[in-house]
Amino acid sequence: MAVGRVTRAHGIHGEVAVLPLTQVEARFAPGSRLYAGEDAARPLTIVGSRPHRGRLLIAFREVPDRTAAEALAGGYLFVPVDEVPPAPEGEFWPHQLVGCEVVTEAGRSLGPVREVLRTPANDVWVAREEGGREWLVPALKDVVAEVDLVGRRILVREVPGLTAPEEGER
Repeated sequence: MAVGRVTRAHGIHGEVAVLPLTQVEARFAPGSRLYAGEDAARPLTIVGSRPHRGRLLIAFREVPDRTAAEALAGGYLFVPVDEVPPAPEGEFWPHQLVGCEVVTEAGRSLGPVREVLRTPANDVWVAREEGGREWLVPALKDVVAEVDLVGRRILVREVPGLTAPEEGER
């Protein structure tokens, strides 16, 4: 699960600026281990972390200089899914939703969730039909009727232009 995105190198001593993507602040404490890349092939151990302009500046033991830090820029930092705490009541982690089939109350499939977008107002779940049409489903109580993680199914209300084509669009 992604917990941060490296935005750029900072300074000449190997620090990187990281945009946190987690609510678990301890992820960035000295001694914590993160992974560059989803395959967990490159472990990184945090030796220092401090806030800076809405991001964190992080130093990793395995990143000794600016050149090594620049190689991380634009990439994501991950933790194994089994290290992720349970989501708060009524909330879901993105990895739990990806792959769940989105279905309207009328029984029409919008396809599986392919991605979860974070926006300032609310998350948006991107579902894609077999034909390739994408649906952007806002994660709002007025739109999402039910989330069944065990059954891998999300039930949404029909909203013209949002989860149902508008007149003449079919």
